[in-house]
Amino acid sequence: MTGRRNIVVKIGSALLANQDLLTPRFGFLQRLMEDVTRLRSTGAQVIICSSGSVALGLRIVGETLESAGVSDKQAAAACGMPLLLNAYRQVGHEFGLEIAQVLLTLGDFEDHRRFLNTRNTVHRLLEAGVVPIINENDSITTEEIRVGDNDRLAAKVAQMIEARDLIILTGVDGLYDRNPDDPDAQFVPEVVDVSQYMEATRGKSVLGTGGMATKLQAANMAQEAGCTTWIARGDADKPLSTVLDGERRATRITAHPDPQSSWDSWITNRLQMAGSLVVSEAVADELASRKRSIRREDVLSMEGDFTRGDVLHVYDPGGTERARGLSDFTSEEIRVLTHNPDTDAEQLLGYRTHGEIVRSANLVPLETRHLLWDAPEAIA
Repeated sequence: MTGRRNIVVKIGSALLANQDLLTPRFGFLQRLMEDVTRLRSTGAQVIICSSGSVALGLRIVGETLESAGVSDKQAAAACGMPLLLNAYRQVGHEFGLEIAQVLLTLGDFEDHRRFLNTRNTVHRLLEAGVVPIINENDSITTEEIRVGDNDRLAAKVAQMIEARDLIILTGVDGLYDRNPDDPDAQFVPEVVDVSQYMEATRGKSVLGTGGMATKLQAANMAQEAGCTTWIARGDADKPLSTVLDGERRATRITAHPDPQSSWDSWITNRLQMAGSLVVSEAVADELASRKRSIRREDVLSMEGDFTRGDVLHVYDPGGTERARGLSDFTSEEIRVLTHNPDTDAEQLLGYRTHGEIVRSANLVPLETRHLLWDAPEAIA
């Protein structure tokens, strides 16, 4: 796979499911898979992150988007996933494409070992010439443990396989500086700093769970990993190649010229907050050197229940996020350490330790190019 152009494609529910009938849109799938075949003929590898399973299963469980609760949507996902995959297989076989399903949960991205295992599986599928169809396992996930939107899921996949391009196909032809229904809205052809447009991107589609805000969040995650993101209308002939070749209008969010390492990218590109620490302003400033660990005496307060190996968000007393890093202790162990500052850490915990909450090697200071997370209410 070295040297190949890896392309991740994210497809929204509204493109895959007829909004009134809640059935697959085979015309769109025909155009999509034909274009996937065209890209593969140039040596590119294509991975599809597909929404649509919940929308396609709602009719089977007798629910609508308006009436469905969490358990209804989980059941709908279980019914709709075979329909979605079968639609991909039917159309894919017309072009000689083999299809594989990869269902992921939040833990497959946030736990580093599972992240690597997932990456190995996707790489093996690509080596075999198979097109992976990736989706969140909506039939078993709940609000507390789900990714929540396939835009950021696709960005994590792009990071995982070191993709060059992430194409997000949607119902509009890209980003506007305000709601595109506004007659004064201006199309934005290229973005370097996504933070400039976050306030103008509220709202979401009827069938989907994410709006333009999640697409920009995904783009920021991708650009940190050296991946260019394209946001474009999905209903078009050659929906992928015309975007990459610049033949039609799309918003291009440029990759950062100095991308993070895969380790730093995994630490900083989070999908949910496991926990957070507050340190003094002086300590927060020192973290920028990447030579400073966070010790128990540095912690002013802590939020969340987490385990060893979870990534913590580090804030200064003013509530500004300054770094993210891997915890060497559980939240309960940190409480014991910080509440007993004069007692030896080994005596408190029952095993040998230097008492560093986050080691410098596992700590990444955040730069202006990152989208920062709001501090938990208890901190702010």
